[in-house]
Amino acid sequence: MKVVTHSGRFHADDVFASVVLQAALGPIDLVRTRDARIIGEADLVFDVGGVYDPEARRYDHHMRDLPRRADGTPYSSVGLVWRDYGRDALPQLVPDIEAETLETVWQEIDNDLILSIDQADNGIGPVSPGHLALLVEAFNPTWDSTKPYDTAFGEAAETARGVLVRACRQAHASARAAVLVLAAARQARDPRIVVLDRKLPWEKAVYEGGLDEVLFVIYPGEEGGAWYCRAVPPEPNSFGQRLSLPETWRGLQDEAFSKAAGIEDGVFCHPSGFICGARSRASTVELAERAIALGAGRAG
Repeated sequence: MKVVTHSGRFHADDVFASVVLQAALGPIDLVRTRDARIIGEADLVFDVGGVYDPEARRYDHHMRDLPRRADGTPYSSVGLVWRDYGRDALPQLVPDIEAETLETVWQEIDNDLILSIDQADNGIGPVSPGHLALLVEAFNPTWDSTKPYDTAFGEAAETARGVLVRACRQAHASARAAVLVLAAARQARDPRIVVLDRKLPWEKAVYEGGLDEVLFVIYPGEEGGAWYCRAVPPEPNSFGQRLSLPETWRGLQDEAFSKAAGIEDGVFCHPSGFICGARSRASTVELAERAIALGAGRAG
C-alpha cells in the first residue's frame, strides 16, 4: 500500500500518524512528497493534499472547514488516523490485549496522548518546552545540518513508536487493573471493603466504576510481609477519606498499634489516618471492619 504525507519539516501529528498506520496496516510504502500526481495516485494520504474524505482515505486537516471532534476541537492528522485506524493498530502495539479492554485502551490514548497532539498542532493548547510535540519536532535537521529530512523523520518515528507502545501498554495495564478491581468488588463480603490479591492501581475503577460504597481497599505489599488497608478518598486526588481510620490508632506502630486496634500482628497506622497495615490479610480486613464499626472521622 502506498501511503503519502508531506515532505520537508515534520511535526508530531504526521510522525505519530505514520506509526499508527504502520501498526494498523502492516508494511507500507511511505512516501513523503508534495507532488500532486503522486498524492493523487496514493492509496492513503495524510497531512497533505487539501482533502478530507475518510472513504477515499484522505486525511488532510489544513482547510477552512477542517474536521473537528464532537466537542469542537480540531483534529490533526494523527487524531484522524487514530480515530479510524487506532483500533486496528492496538493488537500490534499491545500483542496481548483482550477484546474487552481494547475500546477502553483506545479511548484513553485518544483522550490523553492523541488529543494533546491535536491541540498542539492546531495551536489551541499549552505547549511547554517539554511537550511531546516539541520533542518530536526537535528531530528536524538544524539549519546547518546535512541530514536528509526523510532520515530525520524515520528517527523521529522510531522514538514516537516507543512512546506510543509504552503509553498503550500502560493504558492496557490500567484497564486490566480496573477489571480485577471490579471483579473483587462483586465478590466482596462487605461492599464497603474491597480485598485485592495483589497491589495494583484501583482508584480509576472505584471512581469510574460506580463503587460509591467502598470505604477501604485491602492489598498486599509489593515485597510481601505486610498487608495494607487504604482509606478511599471522596474524589480523585483528594487528601481526605470517605472514612478515616480511628483517631486512637493514628501514629502508632507494632505492639502499641496492635493493642489499640485489637489485633495481634499490627504494623502501623499513619498519623493522617489514611492507611494502616498488619502482617496478615485476615488482620488487615479486621482493621477495616473495626474502623467501620467505630465510624470515626467520616469525611464531610
